Amino acid sequence: MTDATTIQGGNRILAAIRRRPGLGILALIFPSLFWLIVFFLIPLIIVFVYSFLKRGPYGQIEWEFNLQNYARFFDPLYLRVFARSFKIAGITTIVCFLLGYPMAYWMATRPARWRNTLLLLLMIPFWTNFLVRTYAWILILRDSGLVNNALMSLGLISQPLPLFGNDLAIVIGLVYGWFPDMVLPCYAAIERLDFSLVEAAQDLYANELRAFARIIFPLTLPGVVAGSILVFIPSLGAYVTPDLLGGAKSVMIGNVIQSQFLSVRDYPFGSAFSFVLMAMMLIATLLYFRVGGRTM
Repeated sequence: MTDATTIQGGNRILAAIRRRPGLGILALIFPSLFWLIVFFLIPLIIVFVYSFLKRGPYGQIEWEFNLQNYARFFDPLYLRVFARSFKIAGITTIVCFLLGYPMAYWMATRPARWRNTLLLLLMIPFWTNFLVRTYAWILILRDSGLVNNALMSLGLISQPLPLFGNDLAIVIGLVYGWFPDMVLPCYAAIERLDFSLVEAAQDLYANELRAFARIIFPLTLPGVVAGSILVFIPSLGAYVTPDLLGGAKSVMIGNVIQSQFLSVRDYPFGSAFSFVLMAMMLIATLLYFRVGGRTM
């Protein structure tokens, strides 16, 4: 009896979906829509509203709407932090490209039976927790770490190299952390490349360098653009890596936002800072896609 009732109820639902196709589409997208609204849109609105409020003398929120938090962004101190963050994120993206594109090309041109194995080997180190891997770099880069001890034991240096507590350490940590995000999109673009076009270019007396510059790289540029975005955006907002590997002079945007929320308890200014960062990242991404779309 229960099974018959369930079947009848299911038939009614199917009949209603057939009469109203939009209802079926809504049923399919409802879980994702619910997730985005509850866990993304509503928190985003809360943070946006907070960015126009005022911090009280004891860290509480005062419902006094103003633009002071956004005006503070133009303080020279915070502008220098933004400039340093963009510089470090840009260097990280360039280094990931210079190392990741050749590796992706080599992997994509191996025999098919080896490609999945190479991809697995690329991803295995990143199965470990990101925080644990960042702490490992502390042991490698500090003054008494693996690199300096090895160089000093070989007699190549007389005192430790400044590898830790600076921008160099941050770039190393970020490159290590986001390297696969550059390799994988480039690999996917190169693997889809029709290499008969390269052979045709060589038949027309193009050398390897010219064939790469005129055929391979332009056709795989979408992968480079995607990888650059995937590396640049998280590097710009990083705070764990700069906090652990950088020194007091290597503060990035993420560290400022973290301190505003967790230490200073200035939620309005932290919210405004977050929205400025998000807006700049969104604009940069849209421009990147627009410029990339014209050249692809």
